[in-house]
Amino acid sequence: MSIKDKDFQFREIITKAVCGKGRKFSQVSHNVTPANTPTSILGAWLINHQYEAAKASDGVEVIGTYDINIWYSYDGNSKTDVAKETVSYVDVIPLTYVDKKHRASTSEVSALATQEPNCVEATVASNGDSVIIRVEREFQIEMIAETKVCVLVNPHGLPDYEKSFDFDDADLGEYEDLDPDLIDEDYN
Repeated sequence: MSIKDKDFQFREIITKAVCGKGRKFSQVSHNVTPANTPTSILGAWLINHQYEAAKASDGVEVIGTYDINIWYSYDGNSKTDVAKETVSYVDVIPLTYVDKKHRASTSEVSALATQEPNCVEATVASNGDSVIIRVEREFQIEMIAETKVCVLVNPHGLPDYEKSFDFDDADLGEYEDLDPDLIDEDYN
């Protein structure tokens, strides 16, 4: 049967669907000034990451915060301390795929951190008073909205698939070696 057959009809259905997608990888640097002049960095990590997504004219804004914790030594490596700082950020992520036929008034956006903010390098700055933290993060975004989809409709319904099958002629040779004791009682 051909699609051009007059028995078939087309319908437009309005549904919610993913109508836009995007992804962005970012590398940023933060400058943190501890209470004491650092001698060396013993560790750096990011915690308490929180974010939300909001519609923007040129894509989606991911607005978030995280805490930077730097464990460092000072006084000629004789003492240690932890410097803490909360950082805010806004990443604008463009939609690389957009369904042009979506209803903009119904759109909702969401973001997923595919790579949580992570400290990839922490070094004492050249001035010796602060620590430079290099952070990587990545987000994937989706825009969900109402859109139209076109479907092919058979007015006669589904074909009759209730054909009776004759298993007597089937090749059951591969099942002869099955151990009936291994069959789960719940399926009998």
